[in-house]
Amino acid sequence: MQTPYDWITVAIFAAIVVLFLQRSVGDSPVEDSLVSYFPPAIGCAVANQFGNNGYDAIAIPMILGVLAYCWYVLKPFAGRT
Repeated sequence: MQTPYDWITVAIFAAIVVLFLQRSVGDSPVEDSLVSYFPPAIGCAVANQFGNNGYDAIAIPMILGVLAYCWYVLKPFAGRT
């Protein structure tokens, strides 16, 4: 955990894990497939590698893409009123 990419991608990945666990044990589980959590998890890993190797122009849009995917596909705040 030496670069900002390490911290950012691990934080996003942890949020994805918490979202999955919260939905899997809730009173009314959301109908999610485990497969829908793979793209952002893999995206975090790949963006981290690009960022750590100095490819900021690739890493930053990938991180933004992961966040957009989470927002539009996983809908973390859909159940809140």
